[in-house]
Amino acid sequence: MNNKQKPWIFTASCPSIVGTVDAVTRYMANAKNYIDEIHSFDDKVSQRFFIRVEFQPGNSDFTEAMFEADFTASAAEFDMQWQLTRPEHRQRVAILVSKYDHCLNDLLYRYRTGQLNIEIPLIISNHPDLKPLAEWHGIPYHHLPISNETKPEQEAEIVKLLSEYDIELVVLARYMQVLSPKLCEHLDGWAINIHHSLLPGFKGARPYHQAWEKGVKMVGATAHYVNNDLDEGPIIAQGIQPVGHAQYPEDLISKGQDIERVTLFNAVRHHIEKRVFINGSRTVVFSN
Repeated sequence: MNNKQKPWIFTASCPSIVGTVDAVTRYMANAKNYIDEIHSFDDKVSQRFFIRVEFQPGNSDFTEAMFEADFTASAAEFDMQWQLTRPEHRQRVAILVSKYDHCLNDLLYRYRTGQLNIEIPLIISNHPDLKPLAEWHGIPYHHLPISNETKPEQEAEIVKLLSEYDIELVVLARYMQVLSPKLCEHLDGWAINIHHSLLPGFKGARPYHQAWEKGVKMVGATAHYVNNDLDEGPIIAQGIQPVGHAQYPEDLISKGQDIERVTLFNAVRHHIEKRVFINGSRTVVFSN
C-alpha cells in the first residue's frame, strides 16, 4: 500500500488470554484498516500480553469515537487497556537540565530537524548557563535555583510549570539533582532520566576517573523511567562501547557523553512513538 501518511497507533495490554491477537487483527480487517506494522509479546512471567499496531484507516472519515464504539466490546472481553494515538499528535515535552549541554543540544537538534515529533514548550534548569541555547531555539527557559532549604519550593514550582504548559513527558537531560520522593511519585511513568552505566560501582563525583583507575573495558549509558528508587526505574534503552588502555579519563568522558545523547534520544523516541510498555519493574520495548 503506497500511502505515505503518518499512521494511527494502537497500543494495548491485557492478561494473557487466547484470542487477543485475533481480537485486534479481526477488528482491523473488518474496518478495512491497513496494518503497516504490528508487534506483540506475551510475558510468561507477568502473564500479560502487549501489542502495538500502526495502521492506515480504511475509512477517510475515521475518528477515535468510531474506533471506541466498534472496539470497546472486544476490549472488555479481554480486560484490555488500550490507547489510540492520532497521527498529528505531538507530545508536549519539558526538558530539565543543569550545566552539561550534550544531551540538550542533541534533543534540540533532533526536534529542530523533525527527527523527534514533539513540542518543547519550556526548558527548566537549576543554573542559568544554557539559557542562550534555549533562547536561540525560541524556547522559554525557566531558571529555578535550588538549595537544601529551597528544594521543596523549587520542586513545587516545577510541578506548577508542568501543569501550566500541559506537559506530557519530562526528560531529565543530565539534570544533576536528586529528586524528592514526592516529585518522583508525581513523575512516575512519564519522566525519563539518563545517566552513565558505571553504576553502582562508581558513584558520586568523577565516575569516569574512578572507572579509568580501575581499568574498565567498557562505558555506556542507561535511560530509564523515573521512580522513587534512585536510578533504578524501568529501563527503556541502553548503549555501550568498549574502551582500551590507551584511552584516558577525558576520552572516557567524551565517549560516555556520546553514548548518553544517543541513548536518551532512542528512549524519548520509543516513548513518544508508543513503543514502550511498563511491565512492573521492567519494560516491553517494541523497537523498530
